[in-house]
Amino acid sequence: MFLANESRRGLFLRSMIACAIVVFASSGCAIVRPGQVGIAQRLGRLVPGTLESGPHLYNPLVTKVVKLNVQTVELYEELPLPTKEGLSVQAQIALLYHADPDAVRKIYTDLGPKYEQVMVLSNFLATAREVSSKYYAKELYAIERQKVEQVMKEELTRHIGDKGFIVDAVLLKDILLPRSMSDAIQAKVNAEQAALQMEFVIQKQEREAERVRIEAEGVRRAQEIINASLTDRQLQYNQIQVLKNLVTSPNAKVIVTDGTTPMILGK
Repeated sequence: MFLANESRRGLFLRSMIACAIVVFASSGCAIVRPGQVGIAQRLGRLVPGTLESGPHLYNPLVTKVVKLNVQTVELYEELPLPTKEGLSVQAQIALLYHADPDAVRKIYTDLGPKYEQVMVLSNFLATAREVSSKYYAKELYAIERQKVEQVMKEELTRHIGDKGFIVDAVLLKDILLPRSMSDAIQAKVNAEQAALQMEFVIQKQEREAERVRIEAEGVRRAQEIINASLTDRQLQYNQIQVLKNLVTSPNAKVIVTDGTTPMILGK
């Protein structure tokens, strides 16, 4: 009797273990990491809703979990860009973009897992060439670089924005011009700097000339005031004061005068 009970108990435990093994083998766990959004696909059809970051159990026999990145991604390319004057400049250009978390189901349904190559990269390259062809090489090189970046961003947003992608920025990291053009641009910059320097020197000289003119005008006006005040009576009074000072001086002097102009002969 005891052996029969033990046998039944052992059979029950083995059955439970076998069932647990079957359940465990037929289940899976998907880890959706921060910056990702998961989509469950059961028997070829997408399950409604999305899977947020964290662990998610599913049956791997009938279900597949697809994880899409929604973090900002950098696409870096080195490519020739056409210019308005018909040249080709070598450019280092970068795109910063991310997938809209609310549009990941649409992105996966319409474009599949290789959406970056299918939609983003192809439109990025085409837009860069389209926009650059509207500008001269010198504008891409320095003058209008920020404007060109903004136009590229707006044009690319117009092409892929409704597909579920958000363009964060387009950056022209470097533009390599033909040697002859870069030399010409540098020569022009040097000429402009020299012209600015000459203008500064001319302005400085003009200010100095104005200062001298004002100073001379002040001296002339002072002399006119002094001359206007030197009347005959004032000159006679000044002579009297000089003679008075000489008379009171402790040193002996011989003064010869005709009554108007004194002459000092000695001490």
